[in-house]
Amino acid sequence: MKFPTSLLSLTRFLLLLLLPFFSSAWLDVSVATNTQPQYHDLLHCLCSQEDAICNLIYTAQNSTAYASVLQFSIRNPRFSNNNASSSSSRTKPIAIVTPTTIPQVQSTVLCSRKHGLHLRVRSGGHDFEGASYASLSSPFLLLDLVNLRNVTVDVPSKSAWAQSGAVLAEVYHSIASASRTLAFPAGLCPTVGLGGHISGGGYGTTLRKFGMAADNIRDALLVDADGRVLDRAAMGEGVFWAIRGGGGNTYGIVVSWKLKLVRVPLRLSAFTVSRTASSDAEMTKLVDRYQRVTDKLPDDLMILVMIGAVDQGNSTKQVMYLGGKERLLRVMNESFPELGLKEEDCKEMSWIESVLHFANYPSNSTYDVLLKSRTDSPISFAKLKAKSDYVGTPLPESALQGIWSRVHQVEAGAALLHLIPHGGMMSRISDSSTPYPYRAGTVYKIQYYVAWSGEQKEVEERHLGWIRKLHEFLTPFVSKNPRGAYANSRDLDLGMNDPTGETSYEQARVWGEQYFKHNFERLARVKAAIDPSNFFRNEQSVPPLSM
Repeated sequence: MKFPTSLLSLTRFLLLLLLPFFSSAWLDVSVATNTQPQYHDLLHCLCSQEDAICNLIYTAQNSTAYASVLQFSIRNPRFSNNNASSSSSRTKPIAIVTPTTIPQVQSTVLCSRKHGLHLRVRSGGHDFEGASYASLSSPFLLLDLVNLRNVTVDVPSKSAWAQSGAVLAEVYHSIASASRTLAFPAGLCPTVGLGGHISGGGYGTTLRKFGMAADNIRDALLVDADGRVLDRAAMGEGVFWAIRGGGGNTYGIVVSWKLKLVRVPLRLSAFTVSRTASSDAEMTKLVDRYQRVTDKLPDDLMILVMIGAVDQGNSTKQVMYLGGKERLLRVMNESFPELGLKEEDCKEMSWIESVLHFANYPSNSTYDVLLKSRTDSPISFAKLKAKSDYVGTPLPESALQGIWSRVHQVEAGAALLHLIPHGGMMSRISDSSTPYPYRAGTVYKIQYYVAWSGEQKEVEERHLGWIRKLHEFLTPFVSKNPRGAYANSRDLDLGMNDPTGETSYEQARVWGEQYFKHNFERLARVKAAIDPSNFFRNEQSVPPLSM
């Protein structure tokens, strides 16, 4: 996540017009001791299953690569290293397994369960609270899917099988290599892991046209707590429903997804325009106009707004239209004339080039650069805390002014707010079609970020305090009963499970209904059917609810 650095207010617009109307400062992370009998039993169990897997196990005691393997996919430096300055404490895995085959995943699950060792699963490492690779309880084993990232595209059926360890950049590259007119509706950040992205819903620039990533899944392969590999037919529609947005590391390990690909045009138009906001009043007028039209625009048009801090108050608008300039200009000038779009502002590009564009790759990059995204991404990662909200009624002027005044505060540091519009296809998909419930009636989602550098505890506390106070300030103006939150923006401030794994359904409702609303009860019943012993769990996994 790349953040601006000054304290002046900014509004940044990303607009998307799709097909031409074709109807914590770092946490104190310690390694649990490897003297537990189950640890040694686990190693013996794994190695007795297959010799090759012995070379895929890393521990702090017997492998110099342990630290590099652990940190390779960590995208929030709050959780990278030991740091006594933190206000919280986490435990590192006693061992990391990096399977290269599905049978090795099965063996890891069976051996962990046999010897009573808790298991965590990581795909891309973007978990905002580090729950995929660090724990508030110990000991645990980390199963890292980094080596399971194969993507196979079938153009005639407009589908692809993609393993959960692939990052979005690798998925997009594989699709573009097979077809320039197919795409998968998922996120903007190239280093996000596919498995976690879909497990929490997943959205990107095609949200209003095609829905979420989880809305575009045809099948999956799941390793359950008994080590079985289940496809959609074998797992049943209830489990298949739950894994598409109901949270990761809960129902089993999804090792592969069958993606439904969507048709996109060969060329699209895009532009970037900058202006300087002369006052907070001017910004209020602009954002107020945005929130009154954004969910009512044609499905093909998506406007993402970024509000934060940037040198000299520059306001940047980035627009993408999967079609020609003429239609883009007409729709924009009719719907949002305040942006002042001109023909000379626009340029043309392909869909895969737009992926590079929105990920901030240099303009002369070829799409092969996506294959280097794990080690050479243009996106910088700061220590950060995230929160989320949903808006059903446009925020009043007093709320917008309150946001601007808080963004000006020193404690905000490099803060950023995203406004992600809904409406369009999102309003036509049932709120129980997948676990993601924020469909009709949602104008836009707010995504809050605060980022900082420095290792002092007081620095972390200052920035955490700022985002929590902003979130509290907006309470009267956002969704209620329950107040909404996005599962992929994990926020442990909402509540946590008991570290022993004994959390009741009633306890978990405190946070669970904020993510899933009425779908939370169904998720808990699915959990009871597929994993009644609650083997797969973390600080905010869905607990089992028996009939």
